[in-house]
Amino acid sequence: MGTQSHSMLPWATKISRWGVWGGGILTLLSAGLVCFDVIVRKLFAISVGGADELSGYAFAISTTWSLALVVLERANVRVDILYQHFSVRVAAMLDWLSLVALAVFLTMLTRYAYEVLATSWIQNSFANTPLATPLWIPQGLWFVGLIWMVIVLALMLTRASSALITGDYQSVNSLAGARLSKEEALEEAQAGQRRVQEERGS
Repeated sequence: MGTQSHSMLPWATKISRWGVWGGGILTLLSAGLVCFDVIVRKLFAISVGGADELSGYAFAISTTWSLALVVLERANVRVDILYQHFSVRVAAMLDWLSLVALAVFLTMLTRYAYEVLATSWIQNSFANTPLATPLWIPQGLWFVGLIWMVIVLALMLTRASSALITGDYQSVNSLAGARLSKEEALEEAQAGQRRVQEERGS
């Protein structure tokens, strides 16, 4: 099972990256709509209406769809003042515990999100706005993002558990460990070298 989850993680990363791109495009569209609304309101004293409502939906949806890639890329904020001084084994155990805690929290959040979505669907709820948006549409897209996050966490936790049991602490760290400042600096330096090589090649 650990091997299967390991082979599925690259696919999960690819899908998560698509989700981030989709969320980014949605955010840009909503920002464009807000800008257009501000301009026509200033120049012509009219409003397209619903820009603030749609931008709120876009923000919620893009946020949930970005969570999975943040965790996969280890871009979430963690305090590493003491962490960087622990042994590899202790750090791996803490990394595993952090995944468990995050999975429990997201599972609970997703459960309550489902209740909100189900209530809107059953009651056929609409937004109390001029657009009167059926609430199950934005809530459904928001909920699917949370579901995907839980799936990704399950894959990561399965892989991390398998590595922890077999004593492969380095794999646990590379999967769920905190990104240390030295590691980030090294990655930035490597990215800079690649850019220089690309410019020289062009």
